[in-house]
Parts: sequence; C-alpha cells; structure tokens
Amino acid sequence: MPTAIYTPRINNNDDTVRLSAVLVPIGSKVRNGDPIIDVETDKATFTVEANVDGYLLKVIGTTGDTIDVGSILAWIGASADETIIEAKGPGSVREDGAGGPTLKALLLLKAHGLKISDVPHAGRLTVADVERFVASRPAQKSSGGQVSTWTEPSARGRVEPFTLEQKGMGRTVSWHRDEAAAGYIELSYDPAPWESYAAEFQKSRSLMLSPLLSLMAWRLARVAAENARVNATVISNGTYLYEQVNLAFTVQAGSSLYAVVVRDAAAKNEEEFVTELGELQRAAMKHSLKPEQTTEATIGFTSMARWKVSRHIPILLPQTGLMVAHSATINGNAQLGASYDHRLLTGFDVVQVLQKIIKPLN
Repeated sequence: MPTAIYTPRINNNDDTVRLSAVLVPIGSKVRNGDPIIDVETDKATFTVEANVDGYLLKVIGTTGDTIDVGSILAWIGASADETIIEAKGPGSVREDGAGGPTLKALLLLKAHGLKISDVPHAGRLTVADVERFVASRPAQKSSGGQVSTWTEPSARGRVEPFTLEQKGMGRTVSWHRDEAAAGYIELSYDPAPWESYAAEFQKSRSLMLSPLLSLMAWRLARVAAENARVNATVISNGTYLYEQVNLAFTVQAGSSLYAVVVRDAAAKNEEEFVTELGELQRAAMKHSLKPEQTTEATIGFTSMARWKVSRHIPILLPQTGLMVAHSATINGNAQLGASYDHRLLTGFDVVQVLQKIIKPLN
C-alpha cells in the first residue's frame, strides 16, 4: 500500500504553503531521507524528504500551487506502478486533525533520528512533544557524543533561507559525518604520461579544452566496473553493490558547487564519456541542470587543480564509497588522493585503485 507524505507546517500562523519545486521525477526511486519536494511561505522554505524507501508515485499539485498544511502532498509506493487509492480525493486533510508538525519539531525529530510516528502527541506535533519524548527515553551514548539540537542564535540577525545548492551540500556533509567511516589516502605520481595522452586526445579530436580531467574520471569509472566493492555503499544489513557506475564529477559554477552525474559511465568509450561530461559541465555553468543529472551517484571524482591546490581531502557523496581527488601539478610533482568509506574498503583497496588511475590506458 502506498505511503502518504503530508504537507508540513512551516510557520505557526500559516495554514497553507506553496509548492515551489519537485526535486525528483515522478517514478524515481527514492530512499528514506532523500529530498523530494520544496515548499515555502513568504518567510521560509522547507525541503520535504521521503519518509520510506520506494518510488515517488505522485505529487499533489504543480509548482506554484497553494497546499493546505496537513493535506497529502505526495505518495510513495513499493513499486513505480503501484496503484494509489485516495479515499477523499487529492489533497485530503488528515482525519486526526494534526495539521502537520511545526518546522522546529521536524528539525528536532531529524536531529534525534526520529519519525513523527515515534512521538506520542495529540493534535499538531510540537517541539514540546519531541522534547518530552526524548527526555523519557534512557540516555544513549554514541561515538559523536550528545545529539545536537537546533536553537536560534541569541544575537540579533535575520534568516536567509538556504538555496537548493546549500541544502544539497548540507545533506552531503551530514551523511559524510553521520554515516561514513571516512578515511583518506594519496599517492605521488608523474603527471607527464597523462598530460601527453590528454594533449594527443585533444589534438586528434580538435577539442577546445584539455580533456585531462574527463579522461582520468573515465578511467576511474572503468576501474570501478572491474571491482564491485569500489562501486558500492553500506546499508543496514550489508554491502549494497550498484548495478552500474554513475560517476559524479564536481563543477564549480560561480558560488555554486555541483556534482554532475554521468550515468552508466563505464559502458561508454572515452569519447562518449568526454562528450557527455562536457555537456553536463556546460549545463552546470548555466545553472540549468535537471534533477536526474545530479542524483544517484555511485562514485565520485573532484579536482582543485584550477586553483593551484596541491592537496585537498574531499567529503564523500551520500551512498558512495569512494571520491577521488585530483590536485595541481607543482614543480613537476602531482598527488592523486581518495576519500573512502572504511566500512567498505581498506587502505590497500584504495591504493590499488589509485595505482590504476595514475597511468592512462594506451
């Protein structure tokens, strides 16, 4: 049976919100906690996340529509073609009269890893309900110490809502901090063979820009296809091995940082990969990327050579096990590093990956 997602209350005095953006296509596979919809009022914007694993079946309304707080906002099903049965029709309000939790209550739930159904409450779920429930539980220790709760700063100021890019970065950083057991390794290498190979590739195809980074990223995709554990993540009961390599490549576009995704990257030849990645980079520079062009990454590649950075330690993208970091060549020396999830890979595993990438395929 499909699961309903209800429209949250953002501000105490607002009984409606506007549907500002649908972040994933209808029919897409989503995981519990994935961002799927943005709603807003005149004062704030809030990103609604999937509350179960499944497929986004339907969103009630279109961009710009006004939606009642507490009404059904979307449906998630166990399969992409599951039938939705709406007893009261689209947008029906919950019979329990809850009217949706307050925004602060939602943030507090997330901070403690709770769901709405975990907390006993009558009517609208409030911060007081969550705090009372948390206080009633036995004290729990974690490797990260006390759970940090959201509070307003005491100094005077104003709230500037997060942009979509900032929200995405926040989710990425949180996953890296809370989920992955992150490690980092780097190797020194001679960049001359790669530079020569890229120059010849560029000349033979009359390319305007050097394809060096694109070619190295393609090499990573091929290595990942050869080793299933490199192209994987950890779930609650084991290792999740992806069926194809979806390679994320970071693009800095002004003040925005994107991770564009070349899907099924290992199945493409060098020229196909370079061409597709170039198109994605141009779309990123125009800030015109589609949701499917920035989602479902299984592995990543990033570079800060453009800024003459000789070493950097990137964060892992959510549900990935490896992010390769390329740096600038300084005085003929170069380093290639990688952040990795130590639950999946050992340092030896990562060294083997880097050793394969530092030399082009001839």
